[in-house]
Amino acid sequence: MRTAAERLDEARRTGVPCAPVRDVLPTGDLDAAYAVQSLLTERRLAEGRRVTGWKIGLTSAAVQAQLGVDTPDFGALFDDTAIPDGADLPWGAVLQPRAEAEVALVLEHDLGHERHTVADIIRATAFALPAIEVVGSRIRDWDITAVDTIADNASSGAYVLGNRPVPLGRLDLRTAGMVLERRGEPVSTGTGAACLGHPLHAAVWLADTLVRLGHPLRAGDTVLTGALGPMTAVAPGDVLEARIDDLGSVRAAFGTGTDASDTPQETAR
Repeated sequence: MRTAAERLDEARRTGVPCAPVRDVLPTGDLDAAYAVQSLLTERRLAEGRRVTGWKIGLTSAAVQAQLGVDTPDFGALFDDTAIPDGADLPWGAVLQPRAEAEVALVLEHDLGHERHTVADIIRATAFALPAIEVVGSRIRDWDITAVDTIADNASSGAYVLGNRPVPLGRLDLRTAGMVLERRGEPVSTGTGAACLGHPLHAAVWLADTLVRLGHPLRAGDTVLTGALGPMTAVAPGDVLEARIDDLGSVRAAFGTGTDASDTPQETAR
């Protein structure tokens, strides 16, 4: 596990993607992969970063089947990976970036029950926001299994939140339509139902899972509930805008890669 963590951390620090880590971990052992993720999280906390919440991945049945699992996964969000709406993300800050539109929940209350209901999630949520997650892989060519992506913090890179909070009582997230555009051209579409049937179902899964692992969701946490449509590749200079029914819009912009400051390193870390 230490070997896997060091391989991924070196890729993060140097900006050079690495070989998959499944070769140094027990075959199909998701617990070992989460242990690697925890080692890397501890390193980031020791470097002065702060956990701001959690992301849920593998919420699509098709992607689960592709990676040979029947459950979502999760990773930590950090304060220095939060990018302001519309601000440029320097090219090279996230390795091998791709983007997807999601519903973000911001919590007002802790979620510490052994088993949660959708009503618990609704009661604990202060508001929802539209979000663009910029996923990235430290593993060369996205050559990943579930073990690889979990160890790699669920392929987390950066995230952008909209600025208009909306109470859940004003939303029907299951039927909410999403369109993700690149300079006005649609590149991904979907609905809330694409995320485990409903984004709140994904949040229930995460809340239960984190309680079992001893670090439950807390007031103030941001939860990225999972993609509403297919991921899209991004290129230097791209500007992406996601619109979700009744939630509004959010924009992610990417640097051109020509600035000397755009060195290959993981987000603005």
